[in-house]
Amino acid sequence: MPSNKKTGEKEKLSGPEQVAKFMNNLEHPFKEEIAEVRKIILGINSRITEKIKWNAPSFCVDDDDRITFNLHGKGFFRLVFHCGTKVKDTAKKEPLFVDNTGLLEWATGDRAIVKFTDMSDVKSKENDLRKVVNKWIDATM
Repeated sequence: MPSNKKTGEKEKLSGPEQVAKFMNNLEHPFKEEIAEVRKIILGINSRITEKIKWNAPSFCVDDDDRITFNLHGKGFFRLVFHCGTKVKDTAKKEPLFVDNTGLLEWATGDRAIVKFTDMSDVKSKENDLRKVVNKWIDATM
């Protein structure tokens, strides 16, 4: 069956395909923990999808980036909660919502970070992570 692609043209991968390929090729000391955090977040809300952003898995709602891994730490990795690429008028104001879990480290009013150090840390933060992901989505959509 003939292909509709031009010779040498690469097939564009869907977001989940991009992440699957990325994870398959990932060499990282916390690969297992990263996979577990992905599983947790993807299981929270059926509207959450993923793709690669900033050379790491990123979670989106309605194709707007909201939470992205930062895999560059030594002895830890992070999740960066943000408002995507669109400029928002919430920058430099109070946090978007009250985080009763204490899980989020607020960098600015519309940007926060969660750090993970190992699998027991991931497991101990799972319930609070579910809460803040839902609150983040509600506050930024």
